[in-house]
Amino acid sequence: MAAATSGQGAAPYYFVPAPSRFPVLVAVGMFFLILGAGQWINGHEWGKYSLLLGVAWWLFVLQQWFRAAIAENESGLYSDRVDTSFRWSMSWFIFSEVMFFGAFFGALFWLRVHSVPNLGSIENALLWPDFKAIWPSVQAGITASPAGIVEPFATMGPWPLPTINTALLLSSGVTITIAHHALLANQRARCIAYMWLTVLLGASFLGLQIYEYTHAYTELNLRLDSGAYGTTFFMLTGFHGFHVLVGTLMLIFITLRLQKGHFTPQRHFGFEGAAWYWHFVDVVWLGLYIVVYWL
Repeated sequence: MAAATSGQGAAPYYFVPAPSRFPVLVAVGMFFLILGAGQWINGHEWGKYSLLLGVAWWLFVLQQWFRAAIAENESGLYSDRVDTSFRWSMSWFIFSEVMFFGAFFGALFWLRVHSVPNLGSIENALLWPDFKAIWPSVQAGITASPAGIVEPFATMGPWPLPTINTALLLSSGVTITIAHHALLANQRARCIAYMWLTVLLGASFLGLQIYEYTHAYTELNLRLDSGAYGTTFFMLTGFHGFHVLVGTLMLIFITLRLQKGHFTPQRHFGFEGAAWYWHFVDVVWLGLYIVVYWL
């Protein structure tokens, strides 16, 4: 959020909001979302309704929470000290996201470099005589499924959809940077135009990823249960897609605030925080593009 100038005397030394109901309400929405997703994946039809309820509840509460925070900001309650807190908070949040994706990248690395080769070693020949230590297991029975419980599937290559999505995300990183410089120069109309262009690029990425998943399930038979390859592919790309969705929502809210004149060249951390997050999403995708689709 953009912090109010403390030198004006309007903001307190450090604003501490009153106890809020929003964290508990968000937790309720996330409970139904995670419960529904888990049950739906495991074949329970009612799970999708729980998931949709959780998403709708979560988005409604976030909208109310954002409105309250924006009202606090616009009433002059946020001083320079609060602005500094926001910067530290966003920095630690992005660091936690780096660790989050690091765990999944680490799991993929461990599978490919250690687990699969070790299972195919001479020591395990008696336990897995038909095991062939190759990656990925594109045919039933040749890698992690000698018993044939993993159906044959085709892998997802880098062309054309992942490469197009890479171009879209890299372009969005350029457009949001142009928008930032336009805001610093007090060129509000130019900033808003490039922000909407960034939103469009993010939405296009999500649309292509939905198409990619549909193609994987219907034409490649590549599913979440397609052995270790399918699990790591969908976990890494799916969680990244969720982060792109969150980042796109952030950009939409920031752009709407720009249209209302909430940011100035001097005070615009809400914009900066969203831009930091978006650049983080770009960098993670570059790693995914290389490790998942090329290697």
